Amino acid sequence: MRVRPSEEPGWHPDGTRAAEALAAQVRGAPPGEVPGRLCRMAVRLLPVTGASASLRGEGVPVRLCASGDRASYLAEIQATLGDGPCVSAAEAGAPVLACDLTSDTDAGRWPVFAQQATAVGVRAVYALPLGSDAVCLGTLDLYRDTPGGLTGPQLSTARLVAGVMTVALMALPRGEDAWLDELAGDHDEVYRAVGMIMAQLGVGADEALARLRADAFARGRSAYDVAREVLAHRQRFERDR
Repeated sequence: MRVRPSEEPGWHPDGTRAAEALAAQVRGAPPGEVPGRLCRMAVRLLPVTGASASLRGEGVPVRLCASGDRASYLAEIQATLGDGPCVSAAEAGAPVLACDLTSDTDAGRWPVFAQQATAVGVRAVYALPLGSDAVCLGTLDLYRDTPGGLTGPQLSTARLVAGVMTVALMALPRGEDAWLDELAGDHDEVYRAVGMIMAQLGVGADEALARLRADAFARGRSAYDVAREVLAHRQRFERDR
């Protein structure tokens, strides 16, 4: 069985070893690789089985990175639904800890996301904002197969990972952020598609985005996939009769 760093001899609850491990993981890494490395390191440092990070967008979060396919799927589901711990943490600018997605409290707050997450074996999600008290850039989302919360030291380590990721995002040099430009392009495609749906249906932006999301979820696609179909004129929305 793999031993987590928090179980190794000499581990310091104050996070000293965690900080050293994070520094070693990102030292010398190209800017575009840093978020992914931090997601993978979060899984090593904490009692979680997956991690993802998303940038906050107007209405649609943009997945930045993920530690694996399941974490990527859950990030995309939250973006498509516009609902889930990630969205709530970004809106509140504070950690959101969903300790049991089968409980009335958590399942009642995000019923569709909770159903999707538990269907793939995830029982708890911890979402932490990336940014400062004044500005939330996005969220770091941690996924766990068993219900339960994080201890005080574990939550401190999760905050540390989120803090390092925030610093990495804010310190990107100008002219070297083409990977972020590509993500921004995905987000722009959604809003160009929303504009086309508004024209097709004669509705406002909120309803057009809701229709795009509903179509994506119903067909098992991401919001970005459907947006590209709309822009390529392969998908058209019709007014309700």
